[in-house]
Amino acid sequence: MPRVSAIIPTYNRKAFVLEAVDSVLTQTYGDYELIVVDDGSTDGTGEALKRYGGRVRYAYQQNQGVSLARNRGLEIAHGEFIAFLDSDDLWLPKKLEIQVAFMDKHPEAEICYTDEVWIRRGKRVNPKKKHAKYSGEIYPHCLPLCIISPSSALMRRGLFAQVGTFDPHLPVCEDYDLWLRMASRVPIFFIPQRLIVKRGGHPAQLSQQRWGNDRYRVQALVKILEMGALAPPMRELSIQELRRKCRVLINGYSKRGKKTEAQRYQEIIERFSL
Repeated sequence: MPRVSAIIPTYNRKAFVLEAVDSVLTQTYGDYELIVVDDGSTDGTGEALKRYGGRVRYAYQQNQGVSLARNRGLEIAHGEFIAFLDSDDLWLPKKLEIQVAFMDKHPEAEICYTDEVWIRRGKRVNPKKKHAKYSGEIYPHCLPLCIISPSSALMRRGLFAQVGTFDPHLPVCEDYDLWLRMASRVPIFFIPQRLIVKRGGHPAQLSQQRWGNDRYRVQALVKILEMGALAPPMRELSIQELRRKCRVLINGYSKRGKKTEAQRYQEIIERFSL
């Protein structure tokens, strides 16, 4: 059995996904399987992937969203470790080698993630201060926004049995939701090396296709609060962030004259008190 299962979900990104696959196949670490889950592509992705033969395990499903695509990859994966790669991102050659070595050196670690190179509209850019990375008990830092890229994480397979998988009800911010659940239970370790390339600013980027992504972060926060498993300090911080995001949404909806939507978030604020 391979030690690592590398899972690439994709939908109508033929050119991107071929580059992503190549970045896995050129890893200096070789004990892995590569699974591409095609979420109903209509652009010839499946035909294009045939060039790789048995080096890629190809799974096709009707279009159901990135969460179910990743979850499908988890279902058929054999590896001790799970690593996701978004189809518009790239791994640098030593990504798996460095992360597997870290996990072997630290058997108590359930998950680690790495630093990133950011490319926006073809040009390299520097992340802002709010995107800073942290190591260890990082739950408070995960509340404002998603600081972990799925493409940068390597985790032990058993961690999903503790926290669950990706939520298919979230069209975006599904990673934010997962990291909250993980960070509330285990330390998440940061490797301060740039081992992936994140490419954004293109039309197929999911997070760019909707206004008000905080709507989905609010859903994730409500869910984790209703689970009732947060320690009191984590719960208090979560409620503070929930109320802050709701106020932003209330302001946005009010400016658009959408009183019903604004009232919905006011009711969420009133439901959760410190």
